[in-house]
Amino acid sequence: MKINRRQLLEFLGASAGLSLMGGGLVSCSTLESWVSGKAFTPLAPTNTDSLALAEGFKSQVLIGWGDPLNSKGELFGFNNDYIQWAPLKNSKSLVMWVNHEYVDPYFASQVESLGERTRSQVQKEMHLVGGSLFKVDAKGSQWDWDRHSIYNRRIDAFTPIPFSNGEKVAGKTKALGTLANCAGGKTPWGHILTCEENYDGFVGEVYFTNSGKRVWDRKKADKYGWSKFFPRPPEHYGWVVEVNPWTGEAVKHTGLGRFAHECATCTVSKSGQLVVYSGDDTEDEHLYKFISDSPTSLKSGKLYVASLEQGRWLPLDLDSDPRLKKKFSSSLEMLIRTREAAKIVGATPLDRPEDIEIHPVSGDVIVALTNNLSRGNSFGSLLKIQEKNSDASSLEFDASTFLSGGEETGFACPDNLAFDSQGDLWFTTDISNKSINKAPYEFMKNNSLFYLPLKGAGAGKAHRVASGPVGSELTGPVFSPDGRTLFLSVQHPGEKSPSYKNPTSHWPDGGNAMPRSAVVQIELPTRLARG
Repeated sequence: MKINRRQLLEFLGASAGLSLMGGGLVSCSTLESWVSGKAFTPLAPTNTDSLALAEGFKSQVLIGWGDPLNSKGELFGFNNDYIQWAPLKNSKSLVMWVNHEYVDPYFASQVESLGERTRSQVQKEMHLVGGSLFKVDAKGSQWDWDRHSIYNRRIDAFTPIPFSNGEKVAGKTKALGTLANCAGGKTPWGHILTCEENYDGFVGEVYFTNSGKRVWDRKKADKYGWSKFFPRPPEHYGWVVEVNPWTGEAVKHTGLGRFAHECATCTVSKSGQLVVYSGDDTEDEHLYKFISDSPTSLKSGKLYVASLEQGRWLPLDLDSDPRLKKKFSSSLEMLIRTREAAKIVGATPLDRPEDIEIHPVSGDVIVALTNNLSRGNSFGSLLKIQEKNSDASSLEFDASTFLSGGEETGFACPDNLAFDSQGDLWFTTDISNKSINKAPYEFMKNNSLFYLPLKGAGAGKAHRVASGPVGSELTGPVFSPDGRTLFLSVQHPGEKSPSYKNPTSHWPDGGNAMPRSAVVQIELPTRLARG
């Protein structure tokens, strides 16, 4: 599928000859020449064990698994994913947040089988998930992190985190820790939203019989084996967690529902309401929108789920829907069982809705639909949601496929998204390690980072910027405040290695070293600095 200029104009809702830059409008002629190849030749697919970059881009590891964060012995965690930052007043420095989605026990505990691990090894693994906060400083065109900053701290699977309104969830007002942290978002007041995604792999899941009996299914929890030593109620996970980056204080928001949250993307509606979009990253699950009661808080509001067939956001509200009132005894019970509620009201099943980003000019919402193998969709697509009157608080919308993956378009399985300041799209891919470099994905080779210009001569064509090391996935792209640097996570290099003694990747340290997930900083060509 190729986007023509008319389609681009419709997408942008603005002149394709203009772009955002530093809050103003400037000519995009520089970008057009860049796209046409004068400053950038797209990278060819590669399956090398390196972070390969297109000519003109430079990278450097910022921080990686096992790096000591502070004097308390806390370490930068495993499998870093979402990246976000908050500014420090009167300074060019930032406090950076990085998610840690999961561990590979074979590398983290250096064992040949999961059954060999001790309680203390599992406890060590549990300290490697959640998220890291640390201070980074601008050093010319590069960034470095401050090894001694008071802002350096960890939130992990043992950190007590209260529920937002003092609710009792599974009998407790606080959850013990956060885990399965995938993507996220940022509030208008600068707090980080980190999202608990595939929590069932750690703690199992609860199901309810027709008579309402609670059943705790621990089969998936055996994937990591943590529950053998540290059983936790599944209801305590699957939430959006708000983190104050300056203090480390955290809270789990029940109002945004409980499911495999990929992200929590914030915007403000025309009427000043705070709106948060989130996808449930599982085959045939759904797209959600939360409209807060307050522009400065996520503690209360209403949750909606999308029906693409109707072009409507359907409320998940006991008071207005007798079907929900019959099924659930309280709003909290409904939110704990959000997936059931969504199906009752008729939400549209989707192809693994992952990251969501909002175009800075048009306000259109772009959703990465990674794939749906059960329905024969191997390559995924980008879904466009146009809210009525371009108002995020509208309950009506138009939905269409913006761009489909496949060999013709050169990419497959889109995952994390980032718009730059000029309104062009950057995205990563998520082909699983059991499928990568195999049919039908051979044309992709390793997972990659793409740039998709939405204006100029190369509009609508995905340009490969980077390709990850063997077994890795590139995640969490975010631009520095000056637009000169793209921060990016290199997650799970060497995954599916035969053993920790015989890894398939040695990135980033080389030699015979074990692979380490790490955050890299990619310096953009001068003509492409997105500030």
